[in-house]
Amino acid sequence: MKYGYTIFYVEDVQKTVAFYEKAFGFKIKFITPETDYGELISGETTLSFASHELGKANFGRDFQLASIREKAYTMEIAFVTENITEDFDKAIEAGALEFKGIEEKPWGQKVGYLKDHNGIIIEICTPISYQES
Repeated sequence: MKYGYTIFYVEDVQKTVAFYEKAFGFKIKFITPETDYGELISGETTLSFASHELGKANFGRDFQLASIREKAYTMEIAFVTENITEDFDKAIEAGALEFKGIEEKPWGQKVGYLKDHNGIIIEICTPISYQES
């Protein structure tokens, strides 16, 4: 078994895919003809977005929707970069909102948080340098 997809349910799949393409440089892998589901090439795991309507069809009941106006979810997606300041600023220019600015953690990693227009938390971080024991 391997981890294949992370799927977020969003109001507008096309708008969301376009944002992630512009903000982070991910390429579109697939969008359904109905534009209710889309995938981005983002590394080994596929980053995917599905419409709220598809979510309701899949689950048959209500589910909690992300919102830019509500408190943050208890989950996030994280993108690792060597150019954190440049990539953080590029995402803001593409429409992301700063959620918490870049700071250095006690273990030396730099981390900053954004929100996309859906309310999804995006962590931008440098790689962690693991010490061999």
